[in-house]
Amino acid sequence: MQLFVIGVNHTTAPIQIRENVAFNSEHLAGALRELTTHDAAEAAILSTCNRTELYCSADNPEKPLRWLSQYHQLDLAQLQPYIYTLPDDAAVKHAFRVASGLDSMVLGEAQILGQFKQSVKIAQDAGTLGSLLHKLFQRTFEVAKEVRTDTDLGASSISMAAAAVKLAQRIFGDIREQKVLFIGAGEMIELCAEHFATQKPKSMTVANRTLERGAALAEKIGGQAIYLHDLPDCFAEFDIVITSTASQLPIVGLGMVERAIKARRHRPVFMVDLAVPRDIEAEVADLDDVFLYTVDDLAQVVSDGMINRQEAAQDAELIVTARVAHFMQWLKKRDAVPTIKALRDQAEHTRLAELEKAMKLMQKGESPEKVLEALSNALTNKFLHAPSHALNQTHGEEHAKLDQAIKQLYQIKP
Repeated sequence: MQLFVIGVNHTTAPIQIRENVAFNSEHLAGALRELTTHDAAEAAILSTCNRTELYCSADNPEKPLRWLSQYHQLDLAQLQPYIYTLPDDAAVKHAFRVASGLDSMVLGEAQILGQFKQSVKIAQDAGTLGSLLHKLFQRTFEVAKEVRTDTDLGASSISMAAAAVKLAQRIFGDIREQKVLFIGAGEMIELCAEHFATQKPKSMTVANRTLERGAALAEKIGGQAIYLHDLPDCFAEFDIVITSTASQLPIVGLGMVERAIKARRHRPVFMVDLAVPRDIEAEVADLDDVFLYTVDDLAQVVSDGMINRQEAAQDAELIVTARVAHFMQWLKKRDAVPTIKALRDQAEHTRLAELEKAMKLMQKGESPEKVLEALSNALTNKFLHAPSHALNQTHGEEHAKLDQAIKQLYQIKP
């Protein structure tokens, strides 16, 4: 079995592709069990707005990739150009870089680590982690912590939430007179709400499927909560709309926005859709007086201050490279375990056989000295027969390599 990372992210695929291979967290455990039934020995799936990645132990990457396309009912030929497949040390390095924020759209952002940990927990609860992935993720989170502790990467970063505020300020200037609507009540929305709250907008409203969770967030930010199904009646009230839910279908349709724009008498609406799949129908972007941004559109905003982050990233990359080497050493030792076990089993079998012979000689009345002499000679001959025979049967370069290996194994001094 080999270690593989198979996936798409914001650098290889546009949002139109990413949203079609995204996994709903509620269905992730079932998907993992399906994947590990026939196509992989171990697996975890990381699915965020910027990436969908399979971390798996498998004979080859073809089966998991085929499973991914079939699970989402996609043509593999259409998906293939956007896919990256990373084996062994490249997979380890990728995992370390992702968790450390080095592979994020927002360099150094911290949210990906929490998302990664949640994905691993789901895989662990689903029973799809084995010793290889368990060790990989244990080391992955250690490396991420080391990067956060020993570099300024996190301190120099700008979050998606802060980027959304900056974009809103570009449209409205001071947003203290604007009414803000947050659709969803997850971690991303909470981060955005906290950032917008510092700007003291005129009002803040949280729309969520369950009022209880929405109300809990609204209380934190000094806003109010409404049911998601109430949106059509009040959507026109809001100047700024931030949405990030796990819905597989759009929540804000073209018709709803068209009616809102008409009711607002063409006062502009700023909208940020942080969801993958998207919460807002793509056609909304074509409307006049609507400024709609997706996660991919935030790239330019978050590039501000990139020099500081890139300097910190160089230090982080050095940490990652060193830790990849350590992990690959562990992996090589792990691969040698079956050979070591077989060698010890064979030696134990030989020992027990010769011991049995010695015990029989003792029972026949042979002197202990004679029995011990015979036992030691027999064990020596048995253990040295295979390397001696192999050395005598080889010639040329093969003989020289074997000769050197035997000297190293038996610590024979010149």
